[in-house]
Amino acid sequence: MSRSPARPVGRPDRPDGKRPSATGRPAGRSKEPYPTVSAYVALGANLGDSAAAVREAMVALGRLPRTVVTARSSLYRSAPVGAEGPDFVNAVVALRTGLDADQLLAALQRLEAQAGRERPFPNAPRTLDLDLLMHANAVRDTPTLTLPHPRMRERAFVLKPLAEIAPDKVPAAALARVADQVIERL
Repeated sequence: MSRSPARPVGRPDRPDGKRPSATGRPAGRSKEPYPTVSAYVALGANLGDSAAAVREAMVALGRLPRTVVTARSSLYRSAPVGAEGPDFVNAVVALRTGLDADQLLAALQRLEAQAGRERPFPNAPRTLDLDLLMHANAVRDTPTLTLPHPRMRERAFVLKPLAEIAPDKVPAAALARVADQVIERL
């Protein structure tokens, strides 16, 4: 007597002959109703309650359209680089987003403005600074956006939190080059 292949109970084959996935969705379909890419954003603040500003920005990033925060680094304290002022609180978040790089950059700039960010001079102290580090595998250099971020490999306050959530994105040699920069995990 020949036996037919076992079928999971309660999960019949579909009429088209394909089996549903373990989540109940057809195999090969993502749960998002739109295509997404990975992106990484650096957060920093050194005016007001910097730690609260960075934490609030992490939440706000997850509220952007077609965007979810998939990982958050710890908060770190570092001295300003190329500027004066109080120490910064920094972090990095990983996103899955359906926004293209320009849309995401515009959203980051709106969040900065909502947090009271002013730009009176280069490297001025700030209530919130959001830098788009990477968007998928995009490589571009335009007047408004350079990807990957042009100075991210020079800054411990970016590399250490990024390495915490995405170690495959930070070569050991890059961390070694910034080892002399003082940064403290909070």
